[in-house]
Amino acid sequence: MKGCQNDYADGCTEAASKPTTNSFKADDLVINPSTTLKEKPDPNGLVFGTVFTDNMLFIEWSFTSGWDVPQIKPLENLSVHPAISALHYAVELFEGMKAYRGVDGKIRLFRPRLNMDRMLRSAARATLPGFDKEELLQCIQKLVEVEKEWVPYSTSASLYIRPTLIGTEPSLGVKKPSRAILYVILSPVGPYFSSGAFNPISLWADPKYVRAWKGGTGDCKLGGNYGSSIYAQREAMELGCQQVLWLYGDDHQITEVGTMNLFLYWRNEDGEDELATPPLDGIILPGVTRQSILDLARKWGEFKVSERYITMNDLTTALKEKRLKEMFGAGTACVVCPVSTILYLGENLRIPTMENGPQIATRFWNQLSDIQYGREDSDWTIVVS
Repeated sequence: MKGCQNDYADGCTEAASKPTTNSFKADDLVINPSTTLKEKPDPNGLVFGTVFTDNMLFIEWSFTSGWDVPQIKPLENLSVHPAISALHYAVELFEGMKAYRGVDGKIRLFRPRLNMDRMLRSAARATLPGFDKEELLQCIQKLVEVEKEWVPYSTSASLYIRPTLIGTEPSLGVKKPSRAILYVILSPVGPYFSSGAFNPISLWADPKYVRAWKGGTGDCKLGGNYGSSIYAQREAMELGCQQVLWLYGDDHQITEVGTMNLFLYWRNEDGEDELATPPLDGIILPGVTRQSILDLARKWGEFKVSERYITMNDLTTALKEKRLKEMFGAGTACVVCPVSTILYLGENLRIPTMENGPQIATRFWNQLSDIQYGREDSDWTIVVS
């Protein structure tokens, strides 16, 4: 008997296997762009996520009518009922991807289908409507084409793309929403951290706060995962650290950083050079940059590449035995970011990332940047224009 079993017991991966019954079509896209154009900002002075382009993609859905016709229209405030489920119960999700203006002048998206896959998994887990991933990707490509002059003429900046799906059920009942809005907004961005690109950051690791847990939604890109982390992030900053390193379990397993997946490059317990990152066990977000780093490292074939559990005891032991070479975060916003210190149980652990080059982190940064900005040909990119 099925009874009250959780349809999503296996997390976002299981939820994504449920079929999509209908979708909007890119061929039906209606384009009514803004006639009032804002001045483009200086790419050298961008603060992450504070400036937005002139237009947005907007698509409504209802249980009775399905998906409406997709529209590209002037960026505007949303008009929603004060009881919508996104506001009261965090029935919403988002994605993060970028468009890059290459050295050849072409605009590229980086592995966008991985973002579409993850967004559809998140939608299923949040009981929000499914959609055809290729149709949404085509709509996003068209939006970027319309806003192509907003893609910075710079190889140190990019156009951040924020697809968002929110439940707009005008009811205080805790239930699957009967209405939703999918929209995409764009923002030209520079480095995510105020310290600049590829500058080392400090982390705070404390087991008293937990980001995610088995059976939860840690492997989906839901806003609630981020909103509930802000309190710990504030405490980290008060202690002089820039980000939270989230731990899990009594053995203080390393999971991920606030906006990044985490990697260690070390000589492991068996004396092997190894690139290691925590496994996708339901509490780790399956990052696009994470997957790309794993793919590159396996293609290089120069050292062991592992998705494995790593505890803080493993880390401190490696530090004492001088086996740890580099630690770095990876994500769409920051690409690759070295880690220099970790504040753990009142002790500042010095991570020798910068003393070791950092050779591996720099190599990943360079190759990913070369692909994104068109210096290296790759089937990971889609040319928009």
